[in-house]
Amino acid sequence: MLLSSINLDKLSREQKTSLIFDGTEDDGIQGDCILLFGDRSSSRSRKAADLFLKKRAPYIIVSGSGNRWGDNETPEAIWMKGQLLNFGVPEDKIFLELEADNTTENVLGAAYVLEKKIGLHRIKRILIVSAPFHVKRCYLTLRTYMPNWIDYSFCPDDRKRGRKHNWWTDPKEEKTINKEIASLIRYTNMGILNDVDIKDL
Repeated sequence: MLLSSINLDKLSREQKTSLIFDGTEDDGIQGDCILLFGDRSSSRSRKAADLFLKKRAPYIIVSGSGNRWGDNETPEAIWMKGQLLNFGVPEDKIFLELEADNTTENVLGAAYVLEKKIGLHRIKRILIVSAPFHVKRCYLTLRTYMPNWIDYSFCPDDRKRGRKHNWWTDPKEEKTINKEIASLIRYTNMGILNDVDIKDL
């Protein structure tokens, strides 16, 4: 079944779990950079720093303007850079993307930064760091807009709630999952994401 043809209202809890979480386990493979999707979340920053300090990748790209928080707020990327520095990541290993307001712009902005700083032709694998519910959309967006020779490792942050085994136990997390699935379907039908067979996710 194509992602664009899914009816959210007809999905069981197991099907929702599979759609959002299956295949998003960390494979432990080293990469050329870590892509940290913007949010004011210490858990995301901590995960990216942990991957870097374990030498999984030599650079971290932090993407996010933070405009959704208000015009006078510090950009997400700047805020998260501060977190990374506190966790022990050297400043010269952090690349900033300060324009993105959504996931698609995160990816497009990161592609530009990668080209300027490293060269896209040198990138073979990117480690995706975001919330557990969000990494599948990050992956689909990367697959839509990044060069097709790049592979990906899923590295969701280590929050306790909103995970594969417990998302339905919290009404807020359940709402988040339903919203995320609706977004995937909508963005695919709009052409923002390439349509895929869900068995291939």
